[in-house]
Amino acid sequence: MLKEDQNLSKDIFNVHIESKPTREGYGDGVLEAGEINEDVVVLCGDLTESTKSDRFAHKFPNRFFDVGVAEQNMAGIAAGLALSGKVPFIASYATFNPGRNLDQIRVSICFSKANVKIIGAHGGLSTPADGATHQALEDLAIMRTLPNMIVLYPCDYLEAKKATLKAANHKGPVYIRLARDKTPIFTTKTTPFEIGAAQVLMEGRDITVIATGPLVYEGLKAAQELKIRHGISVEVINLPTIKPLDKKTILKSVQKTRRLITVEEHQMAGGMGSTIAEFLAQEFPLKMKIMGMPDLFGESGLYDELLEKYGLNAHHIELEVIQFMQGK
Repeated sequence: MLKEDQNLSKDIFNVHIESKPTREGYGDGVLEAGEINEDVVVLCGDLTESTKSDRFAHKFPNRFFDVGVAEQNMAGIAAGLALSGKVPFIASYATFNPGRNLDQIRVSICFSKANVKIIGAHGGLSTPADGATHQALEDLAIMRTLPNMIVLYPCDYLEAKKATLKAANHKGPVYIRLARDKTPIFTTKTTPFEIGAAQVLMEGRDITVIATGPLVYEGLKAAQELKIRHGISVEVINLPTIKPLDKKTILKSVQKTRRLITVEEHQMAGGMGSTIAEFLAQEFPLKMKIMGMPDLFGESGLYDELLEKYGLNAHHIELEVIQFMQGK
């Protein structure tokens, strides 16, 4: 359990809370990783500024490679660099990386256990203007099935920076999913982050809400409102590591509350909720609700509008919790 006064911002529900895209956490994190370790290199698929790889490129031009619109080549080159002792990060939109280079990630990186860090930017609905073709809603399902792959989805800018630094030190393939739009920074520099560890951000007794990525903040807002307006005690868990799953923390929580809702910007099939359902079906079967994209592609619109339309904001989490508590 995190101590709120130490590890979460005291003003997380303030309308003036600072917001930054998680992709900027990667940009600052990989720059710091490059300053620490000269073996860190960055490759990008013609999206240097959009993925925030430009900061590294400006500081270390001899360790940056823009391969153009050639994501398959980017993965293959990175595998070779990794097997030669480098620590390559490859960055593009998640619809292209892993959307276009899955074969190379699977064989050249995962099968070889190559030490490559894969950055899937603009994940979920956070590419609102570009619409369905650029909104990655299937990537977590794809990446978590690959042997030897770590899958991370940080909740805010600070956690994204920490995840990037941890990935740089991890030996083996890592996938980090990032968002494009600004989202609230509600953790602090002292909030712990470890690969494979979930975080109980708010203790509760009535129901468990597990969220990943920027929707963790929506879960926290919903829990606050449910406590104030309805007296419902919600346990909120941040799950920044989709694989490997923190089974101990999840099991302890659901054994206490006996009710579970998961929330993610991803297809309901195959994502974080499915991962948890697969685990609990074998260890502690219980009724649960998966909130995500209901077998649909996204569309163009403002980010907040899309979260509202597809029922993924705090208001809709509140409604789902209330219905769950009523046995619906």
